[in-house]
Amino acid sequence: MDLLTPYQLRQQIRLRQFNSQTSGLVQGYVQCNMAILPQSWAAEFLLFCQRNPKACPLAAVSEPGQFLLPELGKDLDLRSDLPSYRIFKQGELVDEVQDIRALWRDDLVSFLIGCSFSFEEALLSAGLEIRHISEGKNVPMYNTNLQCASAGRFSGNMVVSMRPMKPADAIRAIQICSRFPAVHGAPVHFGDPQAIGISDIRSPDYGEAVSIRSGEVPVFWACGVTLAAVIKQAKPDFCISHSPGHMLVTDLLNSSLASF
Repeated sequence: MDLLTPYQLRQQIRLRQFNSQTSGLVQGYVQCNMAILPQSWAAEFLLFCQRNPKACPLAAVSEPGQFLLPELGKDLDLRSDLPSYRIFKQGELVDEVQDIRALWRDDLVSFLIGCSFSFEEALLSAGLEIRHISEGKNVPMYNTNLQCASAGRFSGNMVVSMRPMKPADAIRAIQICSRFPAVHGAPVHFGDPQAIGISDIRSPDYGEAVSIRSGEVPVFWACGVTLAAVIKQAKPDFCISHSPGHMLVTDLLNSSLASF
């Protein structure tokens, strides 16, 4: 899988030859979270993303009904090129599927959100271990008590992803990730999980638990799964999102996102 181009990986996903999480795959390329909403909800959701750039850094927004986004990649089809999709009705998860072509509507607007998998490459290049990659797991993600700025019908708390590190490595990670505001930027917290409302670090709300070794602290980044949390609370009549950890892999280079 490491030798595939983003285009080749998307083709495998489209043909249902690959349906796993995408962390650590196709190093060097931007991955995106996704939320798809009816046009009647789109303006408020766009405003929510603009007011919460740490959790929801916008990479692209489609026109209503548009499912091909050539600016993100060759022959990139939002209906079939993510490994797994979640379907919500009235804010409740009703299905998880590998293809949404049968569900597509002309009024649907797609929001592509920067993903932490993009800055992981920079952390790895600096010699920092990414525990969920080394353990072959999906990144652990948690609901928190960190409030997002509201916009219309959208409100709620931030979801964070976690990577355990030694304190010195955590400081280095802050320095590195500050260069990548388009993919969540610097961590929002490290240390005591209870300070941000996480009661049990061993039981993530999404993804999989990873080992935290002696002398390490949990380091928390704003996470695009915040989208799913606020959508669940807003209860739109219909919504589609990526399944946690199952991202859209684009043709954009991670290096193009660095702000300095």
